[in-house]
Amino acid sequence: MSDISSDLEASSAQEVIALAGQIAEEVLFPASLATDAAPAVPRRLLDVLADAGLYGVYAARASGGLELEREAGEEVISLLASGCLTTTFVWLQHLSTAAVVSRLEGTIREEWARDLATGTRRSGIAFSHLRHPERPGPTARAVKGGYLIDGTAPLVSGWGLIDVLHVAAVMGGDIGWLLVDASPGPSLVPTRLDLAAVNASATVSLHFSRHFVDRSRLTTIEPLSEWLARDAAGLRTNGFLALGVARRCLSLLREAGECSGAAGEVELALQSARAALVSSAPDDLPETRARVSLLALDLAGALVASGGGRSMVRTAQAQRLGREAMFLLVQGQTGKIRSAQLRLLRARSTW
Repeated sequence: MSDISSDLEASSAQEVIALAGQIAEEVLFPASLATDAAPAVPRRLLDVLADAGLYGVYAARASGGLELEREAGEEVISLLASGCLTTTFVWLQHLSTAAVVSRLEGTIREEWARDLATGTRRSGIAFSHLRHPERPGPTARAVKGGYLIDGTAPLVSGWGLIDVLHVAAVMGGDIGWLLVDASPGPSLVPTRLDLAAVNASATVSLHFSRHFVDRSRLTTIEPLSEWLARDAAGLRTNGFLALGVARRCLSLLREAGECSGAAGEVELALQSARAALVSSAPDDLPETRARVSLLALDLAGALVASGGGRSMVRTAQAQRLGREAMFLLVQGQTGKIRSAQLRLLRARSTW
């Protein structure tokens, strides 16, 4: 893999995008079926992404990152997802932590920023519970020297592949973000989840019981209301995962000669979906996300149908992509996205 590398200081956005496309085609996609069947994403694949500088897509250049603009970073995400959604999903959990820490001041930046930006140390993230206040997640309270965390983070991906976890812990009306060592123990207990798709993401529910975190590991405290507003604007990112899966399905359908007459029309639909993801205002994003996820599902369904019974064999790309498209219906889903998905599905069916 030594020929796939990145000069961080010299790389332009287009060079990084081209490199991501090369990795997707030459490394991730050829390994995708083996990755899908593995208990966890092989570290060598994540190492390729780190060696290419892609763990620092959004991290500041001063800390060793690439500091790409949002749209360029989203193209990288889409391309990698077209190669292997599972590997991309584990890698994606790291990006915001590296970006945040690279822009802090003081000891935490000195200790963590460069290692996170370069992928020398890797992070997961735990925040999905914030979208579901009816299912409270971890809480934190201040004690001498730091914080005690209690509660359960329902979905933490990359367990066993990460060094640290960026945890959003509720503190009254605020959120405290804490870097927690990803090491199990009596006060930090993971329970592996058996997923129907993307299972090699090594996703766990993680239970905290008076788990102590030093004060130096606090990255920020912010009002929950501000985070929710920012999250609504950031829902577009997961749509690029679905766009990547859709791209791969179209490519395989073309190879099979199953959409020669409609390929141009489908390509236009993909371009339109991408443009909508890039430009949609926060209020429009649930509808856009719903349409992109259903486009991926439609193309995956067509790929399964085109292969007939062969599609059900575990060595077929169709079954992997079909399950991944199903996964992307619910990954990063909010109540508004779910409502839009169901409305669109009802509008084109008889139920």
